[in-house]
Amino acid sequence: MAESSSILPLRLTGVTYRVRGETLIDNISADLPADGRCVILGPNGAGKSLLLRLCHGLLRPSAGRIEWAAGNGERVRRGQSMVFQNPVLLRRSTAGNIRYPLGLHGVPRAERQAAVDQALARAGLTEVAGRPARVLSGGEQQRLAIARAWVTRPEVLFLDEPTSNLDPAATRAIEDMILAVAQTGTKIIMTTHDLGQARRLADEILFLHRGRLLERTPAAEFFAAPQTAEAATFLKGDLLC
Repeated sequence: MAESSSILPLRLTGVTYRVRGETLIDNISADLPADGRCVILGPNGAGKSLLLRLCHGLLRPSAGRIEWAAGNGERVRRGQSMVFQNPVLLRRSTAGNIRYPLGLHGVPRAERQAAVDQALARAGLTEVAGRPARVLSGGEQQRLAIARAWVTRPEVLFLDEPTSNLDPAATRAIEDMILAVAQTGTKIIMTTHDLGQARRLADEILFLHRGRLLERTPAAEFFAAPQTAEAATFLKGDLLC
């Protein structure tokens, strides 16, 4: 079989994840294409972060299949990155954190500084390039984590609640950065429980509740006319049981 020119689409077929007999992700099937920003939306505890980790390969499903167009080898591992809700930064400078994955990916040493400079500029972190990464503000640390994940130009960038616990100014800066990264051709797949953020960023919505995928639809259609009672309740701001 000829190798695909892209690692996408990503196909989930009957994906289920259980822990100690409890089903946390329940029989999810969906195809995620190369285009569009995909937001996995739902209340806290819906299974959003678990689904993201399954897609990224950090967890194995208890049942079902997760398949990339390019298979599941080294090319797929190098073609995707993930930023966690609370990113772990290296004990290095801001620039050093971005430079590190370039070496791991075999980028020639002569090309690394230009790539670091570009990523710093995109993240708005040029002025703090020499500052220790772990003394940056929460918003700066999250932008650094996104820049570090993006610098190797992955085809897919997974983001888990990227603006959780940040103030509006920091949230806006990160959302602007996400849009800029998407414009470079990187597929964004992210989780959020923030309806406003989903409206601003999503092209497609995957709505989860209690580990089940209840809706998968273009964002405009989801917000205008949700298909399930659970989604309608969530959109109204009411509590889901």
